[in-house]
Amino acid sequence: MYEPSASAEQVSLFGLSLAELDEDVEIWPDNWPAFRLFNALSTQWRTGAFGATGLDYTAIRDVAAFLGIKKKQIQEVFPDLQVMEAEAMLVMSESK
Repeated sequence: MYEPSASAEQVSLFGLSLAELDEDVEIWPDNWPAFRLFNALSTQWRTGAFGATGLDYTAIRDVAAFLGIKKKQIQEVFPDLQVMEAEAMLVMSESK
């Protein structure tokens, strides 16, 4: 699904290695809509002086619509999206 295009140095800024990007990860079907939305929101982080502060929630509806996710589904996947957001914030803070 993803071919790394970043250098090892760039990837290390996020606390990762190129080898970690090559690992396959299984996503359960129930989590697929939330994962697709989270992945599509990858450029929609709010940032401040100390890095990311969270996803820009104002972009969620538009991005979900582009993916064909219905409004009712957004309500269902939002808690999962927040779990992924919180975990991403932890990983980003660990790399500092």
